[in-house]
Amino acid sequence: MSPTAGTPGTPGTSGASGTSGAPVAFKAACPDCRARFELDASALRLAIGGSRRATFYSFTCPACGASVRKPAGERIVELLTGGGVSTLRSI
Repeated sequence: MSPTAGTPGTPGTSGASGTSGAPVAFKAACPDCRARFELDASALRLAIGGSRRATFYSFTCPACGASVRKPAGERIVELLTGGGVSTLRSI
């Protein structure tokens, strides 16, 4: 998972709107169909739980429609929250 701002393929920052003021897009891949794509913040959900196992991000693959759930370490959490992804915090 990595953010991009502005033109696809252009490196971005973890800021809510990137350094150029453009929306942030996140590169992702589907483990089912192996498609690679970019998603905007509204297409992702982040759940921050009380443990590493309970902290993950999820999205629906635009290519095959599969529901994808992946673990989110500290760096991923930082990138997603900074990029405006909706976050659910649980205890």
